[in-house]
Amino acid sequence: MKARAPITSIIATVASATSAFAANGAQADEPGILVWAFMGFAAVIVAGQMVPAAMLVIGAVKALLSKPEAAKLKA
Repeated sequence: MKARAPITSIIATVASATSAFAANGAQADEPGILVWAFMGFAAVIVAGQMVPAAMLVIGAVKALLSKPEAAKLKA
């Protein structure tokens, strides 16, 4: 009988367990100034990386569209 007591108590505990639901009313009102500053800093970094990328693409397109003879004369 003593061997069944721990098993019975575990089964009783697990069987009576119910699911817990989170409260849905806890929402943040608005992002703070630090969030906006971080997003602005990230936007400046992305915009700064667009300038060299655009220059690289324009240079590659010019190289693809140029005639081979013109490239030999410049070198």
